[in-house]
Amino acid sequence: MPKVVANESHAAASQDDCKGASRGRSWGLLVTAGVGGTLVALYAVVLPFVTPALRRVCLPFVPATSTQIQNVLRMLENRSGSLVDIGSGDGRIVIAAAKMGFKAVGYELNPWLVWYSRYRAWRDGVHHNTRFYISDLWKMPQLEKKLEEELECNARIIACRFPFPCWIPDHSTGEGINTVWAYDLKHSRGCETKRLEISPETKS
Repeated sequence: MPKVVANESHAAASQDDCKGASRGRSWGLLVTAGVGGTLVALYAVVLPFVTPALRRVCLPFVPATSTQIQNVLRMLENRSGSLVDIGSGDGRIVIAAAKMGFKAVGYELNPWLVWYSRYRAWRDGVHHNTRFYISDLWKMPQLEKKLEEELECNARIIACRFPFPCWIPDHSTGEGINTVWAYDLKHSRGCETKRLEISPETKS
């Protein structure tokens, strides 16, 4: 009898060991899946922010400062109608212009920033006067030429932080990263009255 009891005890201990090993493998798979999912999600979020900094011309996302926004709005004084922001980031300038009565549109490569811009516009109550699209600035060849040919003659083009290299600004204000340059197309030669068309890659 003692020998039989000893065998039964050994079998029970073996079953417990198997269950423990199975639970350990299950937890290992869960941890691996969790870590893998987290890395994939992190990659999906970070990649749109990192990609612009790896291009030939480094243009990473840098939020517009309140001073820069005020400088842009100063350049828009006594004007009305439509406004297009190419590289709109988190939508601060578009939303500020919409609050001044402009029909404002933003084009931005980073989809996360586009979705966030739409949320901010809805939160601030100007979503009816704003539109945001996912579009790549670098797929617009010869941007200066495109603007000259397709914008109306009374259009004003405003550049923030990065002036147009081939144009001489008609006005400028601010210092450092808050510098804003304004270009009036009526002072450019060969300006024709056309409509600017920047086709969004997707509206999601």
